[in-house]
Amino acid sequence: MLSFFKRKYVNLTTDKKFSEVLAGSVYAMAARVLATAISMVTSVIVARVYGVQAMGVLALVNSFLLLVTIFTVMGTGTSILRFIPEHIAKYSASSAYYVYRKVQYFVASVSLVTGTTFFFASGFIATRIYSKPHLSFFFALSAVFVIFKSLMDLNTQAVRGLRLNRIFALIQIIPTLTMLMVLVVVTFFSHNQNNPVYAQLTAFTITAITGALIMNRVFKRRMHPEDIIKPMAIREILTISTPMLMTASLVFFVGQTGVVILAIFRPESEVGYYSIAVKLATLTAFALQAINSMAASKFSELYHTGKMDELFHVARKSTKLIFWTTVPVLLVLLFIGKPILVFLYGRDFAVAYPAMSLLVIGQFVTSISGSTGYFMNMTGDQNIIRNFVLIAAILNISLSLVLVKSFGINGVAFAGMISLVTWNLCALIHIKKKYRRTIAYIPIVQLE
Repeated sequence: MLSFFKRKYVNLTTDKKFSEVLAGSVYAMAARVLATAISMVTSVIVARVYGVQAMGVLALVNSFLLLVTIFTVMGTGTSILRFIPEHIAKYSASSAYYVYRKVQYFVASVSLVTGTTFFFASGFIATRIYSKPHLSFFFALSAVFVIFKSLMDLNTQAVRGLRLNRIFALIQIIPTLTMLMVLVVVTFFSHNQNNPVYAQLTAFTITAITGALIMNRVFKRRMHPEDIIKPMAIREILTISTPMLMTASLVFFVGQTGVVILAIFRPESEVGYYSIAVKLATLTAFALQAINSMAASKFSELYHTGKMDELFHVARKSTKLIFWTTVPVLLVLLFIGKPILVFLYGRDFAVAYPAMSLLVIGQFVTSISGSTGYFMNMTGDQNIIRNFVLIAAILNISLSLVLVKSFGINGVAFAGMISLVTWNLCALIHIKKKYRRTIAYIPIVQLE
């Protein structure tokens, strides 16, 4: 067994074509692990000090901001991953910078208008949609910070586009570390039930400002007066970004449908239990997210320079690395997930174990499939992956609405698992038909 893993390690580390992605993934994965650990500590503090209802409110605020910022970023968070390496490879760093700056101004403007609209509509949302008037304050407060959450998301992706491995690792840690530090300080001075929400919004603000300063400084160092600049109109940017917006919004519904539907039909306590199940289940996705952070811009570069063999080589290697780093986490959560829930959050949270197990299975299928979404977005198939995710989202919402009243958090978790499996299988079938090759990986099974 030891020699088997040693061979896998040597094979990965000596592959020059994959070395850039691997090196970046190591930084990203280490940062992701640290950020996840910090987030777990924070969630334990919130659950034990402030209670399950505070966990539910915090989960709802995060879901609200995730939903709103999907539409304020307008898909540019994904398209910027394609634009930056493409413009650097074809034109210059200055060309990439002007595209980034135009996108940044556009996102900031849309965020201001959207945030203002939701601020005045907060009472309607809380009363008419959620039937919980006491949540009006939280929706209004969250609306004020829409611009910071939007710019944080955009700048995080832009750093990935520049393949700034260490800086991207840092930006992954800043939100969770800042939230923990702020939460500890405010808890020490005041035991206000709203402290977790205040800490989260402060963390988004600090990360957004830090990311903007970093991007501006890095680009200025790379730009030269003689650089070739290829202008891009907002219409051209949105033509490519809009399908990615739809994909991102649908991915949100696939990932957050459970929280939203539970918030409508069930008490805040069940939202809290489900949010913990999601938090633990997505531990299996940390490798996928870390490797995607480096692989996506590489996919764009290789595809737009016509290096198809190298593109599939890097994609398959990425999936292999995802698989072997996911298996241990998967097994731990499936076999001893209930004791972990009880130890970390208390005996009441044991009810989240079945839902967590279902979500873990869905995440594992995603890991086996590889970077299907980013692969298709970076290679011009953004419209097709949008359609696949649309099918998954409709399936997720339909199943959740049918199952939530009878099965609660387990019903929405089952719906989430089925939708993830459907989306990834559709993407893999399309890639196989189009290129006669696959990016999926299952040990022993020969897929090529």
